[in-house]
Amino acid sequence: MSKLRQVPSQEVERAARKSLTDRGVVLEDIAEIVFEMQHPYHEELTMEDCMESVDRVLEKREIQHAILVGIELDKLAEKKMLSEPLQTIIETDEGLFGVDETVALGAALGYGSIAVTTYGHLDKHKIGIIKKLDTKRSNHVHTFLDDIVASIAATASSRLAHKLRDYEDRLSRDKIARRDEEDRLS
Repeated sequence: MSKLRQVPSQEVERAARKSLTDRGVVLEDIAEIVFEMQHPYHEELTMEDCMESVDRVLEKREIQHAILVGIELDKLAEKKMLSEPLQTIIETDEGLFGVDETVALGAALGYGSIAVTTYGHLDKHKIGIIKKLDTKRSNHVHTFLDDIVASIAATASSRLAHKLRDYEDRLSRDKIARRDEEDRLS
């Protein structure tokens, strides 16, 4: 048996980002949600800050894997390529399914309780692009994608909240950069 190759991290990241844009999600859409979630606490916040945070979160493997798995299942459901009863469950975004939320929540766990509670808020209130993607409101299957976008927005919001607190605490730029890199790699 031949040895399977490992997929380089850069290839996974490119595929995850492309999957989002192919499904109509641009980083600005997610950054708008981050801005809405964090601006009440930080009036000096800019969309550029939010874009950077979304971009950094998309560098995390857990997020990339959630994007790839979730979007692939949504696409297979659109093509009616899943076996029953999974086909109908995903295609209709059945309320008691919960696996879509579990995948998204698992991706958010790397950014702590703020990410988890923010994800719950976004899942319930369907803000911005999340509302547009909600399967029950469109002709496409986005059972996983709406939750994954909520997870990305929640983790980017949490990342930003922690980083802004570090600035308020007057930590050195080097220490803030080191913490950010540790979060990205953890």
